[in-house]
Amino acid sequence: MDNLPPMDLMRSEKMSFVQLIIPVESAHRAVSYLGELGLLQFRDLNADKSPFQRMFVNQVKRCAEMSRKLRFFKDQISKAGLLSSARPVTQPDVELEELEIQLMEHENELIEMNANSEKLRQSYNELLEFKIVLQKAAGFLVSSGTHAVSERELDENVYSNDDYVDTASLLEQEMRPGISGQSGLRFISGIISKSKVLRFERMLFRATRGNMLFNQAPADEEIMDPVSSEMVEKTVFVVFFSGEQAKSKILKICEAFGANFYPVPEDITKQRQITREVSLRLDELEATLDAGIRHRNKALASIGVHLVKWISMVRREKAVYDTLSMLNFDVTKKCLVGEGWCPIFAKAQLQAALQRATFDSNSQVGIIFHVMDAAESPPTYFRTNKFTNAFQEIVDAYGVARYQESNPSVYTVITFPFLFAVMFGDWGHGICLLLGALVLIARESKLGTQKLGSFMEMLYGGRYVLLLMSLFSIYCGLIYNEFFSVPYHIFGPSAYKCRDTTCSEAKTTGLVKYQDPYPFGVDPSWRGSRSELPFLNSLKMKMSILLGVAQMNMGIILSYFNARFFGSSLDIRYQFVPQIIFLNSLFGYLSLLIIIKWCTGSQADLYHVMIYMFLSPTEDLGENQLFWGQRPLQIILLLLAMIAVPWMLFPKPFILKRLHTERFQGRTYGILGTSETDLEVEPDSARQHHEDFNFSEVFVHQMIHSIEFVLGAVSNTASYLRLWALSLAHSELSTVFYEKVLLLAWGYDNLVIRLVGLAVFAFATAFILLMMETLSAFLHALRLHWVEFQNKFYHGDGYKFRPFSFATLTEDED
Repeated sequence: MDNLPPMDLMRSEKMSFVQLIIPVESAHRAVSYLGELGLLQFRDLNADKSPFQRMFVNQVKRCAEMSRKLRFFKDQISKAGLLSSARPVTQPDVELEELEIQLMEHENELIEMNANSEKLRQSYNELLEFKIVLQKAAGFLVSSGTHAVSERELDENVYSNDDYVDTASLLEQEMRPGISGQSGLRFISGIISKSKVLRFERMLFRATRGNMLFNQAPADEEIMDPVSSEMVEKTVFVVFFSGEQAKSKILKICEAFGANFYPVPEDITKQRQITREVSLRLDELEATLDAGIRHRNKALASIGVHLVKWISMVRREKAVYDTLSMLNFDVTKKCLVGEGWCPIFAKAQLQAALQRATFDSNSQVGIIFHVMDAAESPPTYFRTNKFTNAFQEIVDAYGVARYQESNPSVYTVITFPFLFAVMFGDWGHGICLLLGALVLIARESKLGTQKLGSFMEMLYGGRYVLLLMSLFSIYCGLIYNEFFSVPYHIFGPSAYKCRDTTCSEAKTTGLVKYQDPYPFGVDPSWRGSRSELPFLNSLKMKMSILLGVAQMNMGIILSYFNARFFGSSLDIRYQFVPQIIFLNSLFGYLSLLIIIKWCTGSQADLYHVMIYMFLSPTEDLGENQLFWGQRPLQIILLLLAMIAVPWMLFPKPFILKRLHTERFQGRTYGILGTSETDLEVEPDSARQHHEDFNFSEVFVHQMIHSIEFVLGAVSNTASYLRLWALSLAHSELSTVFYEKVLLLAWGYDNLVIRLVGLAVFAFATAFILLMMETLSAFLHALRLHWVEFQNKFYHGDGYKFRPFSFATLTEDED
């Protein structure tokens, strides 16, 4: 067995703790090359310093500022409706300093163009509002045709600079003839947002105590807000009032509501003249605005061509300086010292990259790369591909594997989708899941480059898990012989037939066996028979126990391989052996009884056998005896189970205490440290274990572990009965939807009822059976792996290998 090649996923990659001594002139290039390689995890040697105390804080700030400018450009391009080029045109590489100057120039230019455009847009809006007010307010000022009055102007408005003659208005003459011009009626005309009109009018009425006349008309055109660039509906208003006090109040209210007021002459000739002048000015401003927008879009397009490359470059530079900030300067201030973890297989590639960095930077001194001893445990690194990655993520969600311990994902690749399928077994539903998985796999190249929502991202990441789950569901569905809960004679005729000709679908009279058993899966004749539920319940319950005991045994066997790999003979003798004996003395024996009962067709009651194995092991079994020598075997197994409990509990703590006493007997001096790393030993590191042995703590830990295993053997076996329960629930739900919805609707000779029944059946199948039941079975399979399987051998207290890599940089790190 030792000569077999190691599996890639069985144990994590062997890691080395390395130290780099890099000359200052080649440090930047060396870290950049290491980032491209992505195989070295740097250790932060300045963890006690704040970000502002680090050596390269200024460079990091500059990169952050450039990232801000690039985000500003991206937002501006997005607002303008332009698309940044995904494939930038080739251009010579620019240095960071040159790029910083370019970005500053582009930003200043854009800010200036935006400011000019905003001013022009504001002027354009004011003129457009003025034009609308002139058109609408004129209608309020025209007198009735019954009074022939010469054209006059109203005596005052907000923007009148005594340009108009103070005379009585036509409206005043119509309403109050004879009132002197000194106490004349005045008016204010303007425009306000449509959403504020009601509140505006109510406030004016209250402020003037009803002594005003308010007229309004909707504007024909929407006006663009220069700040938000949204189109806003506006309303033209004219307020007639009398007196200086009312004028002051109205002006304050207009200002509070953001209303704009404009002068409207009563003279129709002047109105037309001003309207023509405003229209001409509007045309000029519109042409100027269009020219400005074209110029701005041209500038943004020139930026957009290089935007992707610039963002990538700045993101990389920031990551490089962040990493350089984790290194230490040596005493001469001429070299940077770094430490980190790398896989053993990557050492040659790392050394080659560092040599290339030395050569490319024309450094006179090479980079020193050497392996060191480390006090802490190395990180865990598994080389996965797009198929195994999702299964590894399922395991890592429980806990990252300890360095070099057995990896459950090797077995999870098969056992997880299989246990899911045991609960979800229906080959019709399995085909639906398979089609969904195949669509995701067929479009993976396209979906991989898109930004997906959280639900779609989860589905896309688990597309190969979904593929295997669907294939195993089809397999288990064929075993259960269920296609949307309907059985089919796929593998030949049934082994049973009716007892006589009066038998109708086996619902009234029993069936008799007349030929060999059905070749694969459950015989279709069980469907609808009186004994269907008892038979399927018995089959699925016993099958659940067999699968559970097999998987728990596999977990205990993996604990043996862990102990053997780490050279822990104590764990083999006093943990693995008693655990395997205890589990199989009870539940392994139950599994044996199930298989014997299936093979012999015995009518023995297994509940009775297991209960009285504990209550009265010496009593005669009678009709519950399945094989010769069963009673003495049960007594032996019971004794072995009772012996296994103290075997697990007592020897290991006392042996550990004796070994510790022998190893450090008579030693009063500590071990002399050989490197600087000894001065900073972590509390849980191996170098302190020779001082920190606490017998009571070890004994209590072992007692907890033993009690947990003994109780867990019972509860975990019972927990596997969820396979039976969920399989039964899925099957019965499918039957209900098929019989009570589809068949019931099909019994009516009405096309509409049939279509409604088909729609309800399709909806229930898609949303309840294919979504909710899939999620339920997935979560239960997850629990069986995390709790019942992995707790037998998996510690899961490691930490992931996170190398410095440009490939893993995301937008969040800008």
